[in-house]
Amino acid sequence: MSALLEVRGLTKHFLVQHGAFGRVISRVRAVDGIDFQLAAGETLAIVGESGCGKSTVGRLVLRLIEPSAGEVRFEGEDLLALGESAMRARRQHMQVIFQDPYASLNPRMTVGAMLGEPLMLHRLAANEAARRARIAELLELVGLRPDHARRYPHEFSGGQRQRLAIARALAVEPKLIVADEPVSALDVSIQAQVINLMRSLQQRFGLAYIFISHDLAVVKHIADRIAVMYLGKIVETATTDELFRRPRHPYTRALLSAVPLPDPTAARERMLLEGDIPSAMSPPTGCRFHTRCRFAKESCRRDEPVLTDDSPLDANSVHATACPWWPEFPPTPAILETPGHGQDRQRLDRLQAAFVSQREAT
Repeated sequence: MSALLEVRGLTKHFLVQHGAFGRVISRVRAVDGIDFQLAAGETLAIVGESGCGKSTVGRLVLRLIEPSAGEVRFEGEDLLALGESAMRARRQHMQVIFQDPYASLNPRMTVGAMLGEPLMLHRLAANEAARRARIAELLELVGLRPDHARRYPHEFSGGQRQRLAIARALAVEPKLIVADEPVSALDVSIQAQVINLMRSLQQRFGLAYIFISHDLAVVKHIADRIAVMYLGKIVETATTDELFRRPRHPYTRALLSAVPLPDPTAARERMLLEGDIPSAMSPPTGCRFHTRCRFAKESCRRDEPVLTDDSPLDANSVHATACPWWPEFPPTPAILETPGHGQDRQRLDRLQAAFVSQREAT
C-alpha cells in the first residue's frame, strides 16, 4: 500500500525562556527526530508514558503547532510548505479527536451548530436543507438521534460527547483522523463501544487513524501497527500481533508486563522500571532509556542506538528496534498460574455458564 502520510525527521523543541527579555536558557526536546508512515485505511498507535511526546506528534502532523525541523507529507504534498489558506483547505482531509470531549465542544453552541460549522466552512452543503440532512446523517452514524441536534454538550454523557466529537471529525469526510487518547476518560464499557464505533467507521469509509494512547490493552483491539515512544524517540515499531508476541526493547517489555490479564486465575511476571523519566530538557547521552534499563551496557551510555529493522528477509512485516542488544535478552516472562488455579478456573467457568444461560432465558 502506498503511504497516505509520511513523516521524516520530525522534531519539536520548545524554548524555555527567562527574564524580561525572554532569554532562552534551555530547550524541551519533546519530539526529537522521528520517522513513520501511514497507509490509507490503516491504524498506527503511538504509545508510551505521559510526557514521552506522543500527543505532540499528533499536533505536529496536523500543524496545530509548528515543528522545529522535519518533513510531513500528506498524499505526497509537503504540509510544512503550505500557506495558511492552503493548509486550512488541506485540513478538510485531516481531523482530530481530543481526549476530553467536553473541553473540545463549545458549551454555547448546540450540536447542530457545531456539526454545521465545518460544513459551511468547507462549503460541503449546498443549502440549509442539505446541511440539516447531513447533520442528521452524522448523528445516526455515531449512534445518536437526529433530534439530539437541538441539545447542548452538557446534556450528554461522557460517551455521548465523545460520539459527538467523532461526528464532528467525520463531518468534512476526512481521510486521516488523529485520535488523542479518545477513550481514556471513559468507563471500560463505554471505551469498548467507542472503539467498536471507530473500527466500524474505518471499515465503512476507509479512514486512517493515528491512535495515541498509554493503554496497550485498548490499542491491541484497534491498531494495525504500534510505535512505542520514550522521551521523544521511537524505540520500537511493529505490527500489533508481532509486538505483543515478541516484544524486543526493554521499555516495550516493561509496558506489556503492566497490561492487566482478563483471566483472574493467571498472573504475569512484572518488569518494574527503576527511577523516574529523565527531564526532556537534558535527556541522557547515548540510549535515553539506559538510566532505567536492567540490561544497560557501557556502550548504551555512550552511543545513541538507531531504530533498525532487523526482521528476517522473508518476514511479511517490519519490526524495528532501537536496541542492538535485544537478541541477548532472556525470553519474555511467561504468564503464570496463581495458587489454586484449578479450583478458581472451575468456579469462573460455572459463573460464566450461569450468566450465559440466564441471558438466553431472558
